[in-house]
Amino acid sequence: MPLRTTRKAAEVLPFLEAFITRKEQQAREIEQVVERYEVKRMKEERAYQTMSSFRRMLSGKKPDHHLAVEYIHYVKKPMEQVRKLRAEIEQARQIMNDSKPGDDITFPEEFEDIFSS
Repeated sequence: MPLRTTRKAAEVLPFLEAFITRKEQQAREIEQVVERYEVKRMKEERAYQTMSSFRRMLSGKKPDHHLAVEYIHYVKKPMEQVRKLRAEIEQARQIMNDSKPGDDITFPEEFEDIFSS
């Protein structure tokens, strides 16, 4: 079970805002990488479909299991990471919304990295 740390809200709130901004940027970057991969795959598929049947026979196509592995690597795992980032963002926003500057805030140890930035 992760340890929990207690700090004053006035001390934590500016760091939480920076933490949220940084995590949102990371999520956007990952989503852009996924989108670029999906666009590339669609272009490849369109190019393959527009080939004549003779050229298709000669060029070959990636086996479906290769496409599945690519999908897991380039889409599924990164989107799981985005979901984790969004959960961290939501948790940080919850802390910000539920606290006043004089309050003591208890938060998970994984948030400790926001104070070491």
